[in-house]
Amino acid sequence: MQPLIDSAHTSDGPDRGEDGGTHVPDTPVVPARLRALAAHRWFWPVALLLGYGGQVAFRLALSIHNYFPSVHADEDSYLVIARVLAGRPTTEMPVGVVIPGGYPLLISPALRIADNPATAYHLVMVINAVLNALVFPLAVAAARRVGLSRPQAYLVGTAVALVPPVIFYSQFAMSDAVLPVLLLAWLIAMHGWLSPGSTHRRALYAVGMGLAAGYTMATHDRGGVVVVLTALVLVVVLALGWAPRLASLAGAGALGASYLGAKLLAGFIESRFKDVPPSDVGNKVFENLGDSKYIGTIIARTFGQLWYFMTSTYGFGAIALVLCAVVVFRRRYTVAERVVAFTMVALLFGTALASAAGLADNDRTDNWVYARYCAVLVPLFLVVGLAALFRARARALLWMALVGTVAIGVIQLSVGAYAGAALKLWVSPWTVPDAMFLASSWEGLHLARTSFGALAVLAACLLLRVAGGRRVVAALVACVALFAAYATVAVTDNVSGPHAQERKYQAVGVAKEAGLRKGDNVALDTDLDWDARMAMAYEVYWGRVWSEDLKAGSNPPEEATAVLAGWYKGALPQDSWPHPEPGWHIAKYNKDRNWVLWRKD
Repeated sequence: MQPLIDSAHTSDGPDRGEDGGTHVPDTPVVPARLRALAAHRWFWPVALLLGYGGQVAFRLALSIHNYFPSVHADEDSYLVIARVLAGRPTTEMPVGVVIPGGYPLLISPALRIADNPATAYHLVMVINAVLNALVFPLAVAAARRVGLSRPQAYLVGTAVALVPPVIFYSQFAMSDAVLPVLLLAWLIAMHGWLSPGSTHRRALYAVGMGLAAGYTMATHDRGGVVVVLTALVLVVVLALGWAPRLASLAGAGALGASYLGAKLLAGFIESRFKDVPPSDVGNKVFENLGDSKYIGTIIARTFGQLWYFMTSTYGFGAIALVLCAVVVFRRRYTVAERVVAFTMVALLFGTALASAAGLADNDRTDNWVYARYCAVLVPLFLVVGLAALFRARARALLWMALVGTVAIGVIQLSVGAYAGAALKLWVSPWTVPDAMFLASSWEGLHLARTSFGALAVLAACLLLRVAGGRRVVAALVACVALFAAYATVAVTDNVSGPHAQERKYQAVGVAKEAGLRKGDNVALDTDLDWDARMAMAYEVYWGRVWSEDLKAGSNPPEEATAVLAGWYKGALPQDSWPHPEPGWHIAKYNKDRNWVLWRKD
């Protein structure tokens, strides 16, 4: 296995010191009994299994109490598609377009098993925890591929799997819970395909790479960038002969098959929502990129995505970015290392650019600086950044940190100057959780304080690394893991929990108080609270919903058994439906919560 950094250092024997001299590695002495235990064949598989179990348990402790969707309309739409894939009746698509079904397919067993929305959501949280925790063993495998020993890789995997950008989205029914897993598997498979070995083994890795790329596209629109990069790498490798042709062709076949599978899945879902158009995010991205009036905004928002990515990784993502850029242009590295490094850099910039171009044309703060889109790349870069603590010379490490710090500062100033007052508008903590944690403020966005918080963590690690040498790195990474776990708990307590609690009434309170029951089909007035209207698509679990503009003269479909109408304060309940059809009457209403329930006589 080739080292990622040419000044690699392992604990298996003498190595070059940072002054160029040869010395015995400055790693702590491991007790003979512990060394003997670790030498057993079963030790590391059991350790991985226990670590994975701990990661699952940690996630469940944070999210198992959740029983309703609160991120509208994303969660509601994924859950609606999942119910269709589970064989249940179709209903209205909350988000208004048909989105990819790869993630709903994974959680659909929960909706097939459960007989009510609360139980189904609990089961979704279990599935999320089981899938999202796979970041741990995959991060360990990735760390091994960059040359770390088993104990080092285990520590790095633990730290990577505990950071908030990895766990935060698994607390909701969102595709971001599984995207980091797919991307890690994709890059590990790419590295295996391009590394020396038998044609059979490399072909298996290539097939895994193609399947992971295709399923990523089936899971989210961002997966389109992954498919394009995979196709590009396959073409270049085939043209230059960097891998056995049969192995590369196997990868191309797997990519084509998974791409076709993604299209078939999308076609099936679209056939169940015939009146809903497919997602046009990709078209919007290209339209905006081709419009000169948006170029400045797109560049600034791309910078905002990159700034958030680098600060949410405590600066280690910036170190990894610099290191990957260096690896791409250094011939001393292997083909596998150079291609994977290029792919990581291209994926980061491609994702940031595509998401920036696809965002709505308004001055919402989270359109300029947003956590979600690049968060799925955090594990990839954090593995490399933490590995650099173990492998790089102190001088090289400080140089990369300096370049990364300058990049964070320049990008922050650029975004601040271009976005201006838009960054001072109110912003939902849900959209920037890591930034608020690092700024030690759960109100408002503070770019400078966030950058300072991230760089303070990085500086402390580098200072101890330089002062203590490589012997302290294991302890440093363990501290990063503890800090990451603390940050995740803090973000859960101050962002995830309050966010869901604020939307509890709209999600479950309206349905319960209105007395909606099994078998109800509900028409939702467009004047009804938006959060409630989005949630009802899932909470009306056994029937279906429609949106109707009652005040403009629309009437509910014949199949409807109830109507939830919006009600303005100061009006009478009957004003919520000015011209009701014969046979309908007001059953319940809540003047404080602005809703009226109509039922048939």
